[in-house]
Amino acid sequence: MRILLVDDETEFVSSLSERLDLRGFHSDWVSSGEEALQKAKEKSYDVAVLDMKMPKVSGIDLKKILQKQCPSMKFIFLTGHGSEEAFRAGSAETGIENYLLKPVKIEDLVDRIQKIRDES
Repeated sequence: MRILLVDDETEFVSSLSERLDLRGFHSDWVSSGEEALQKAKEKSYDVAVLDMKMPKVSGIDLKKILQKQCPSMKFIFLTGHGSEEAFRAGSAETGIENYLLKPVKIEDLVDRIQKIRDES
């Protein structure tokens, strides 16, 4: 399973990639929406893990673009803003089903990725 990690916090996203790789996942990371679009043109990914709030292109906007470019790609969102209740309320409007709050526990992310893999 190939995973694309997108977060403007480079230390966080690079560390997350290393931790996933140690658990047997193949992941690449980038720190902007523009870089994510380029990576998705170069390689095929099963799952994209997107930060909700990034400069220029938000995670939600990036998902819309990536869905057109890669229709089979699945998405997990990370957010460090607000409460879980507020995020759930907003997710109903945007159709977001898979999300985790930062700081994310690697076990929770792995569980979510495995759930997506099992559903495919």
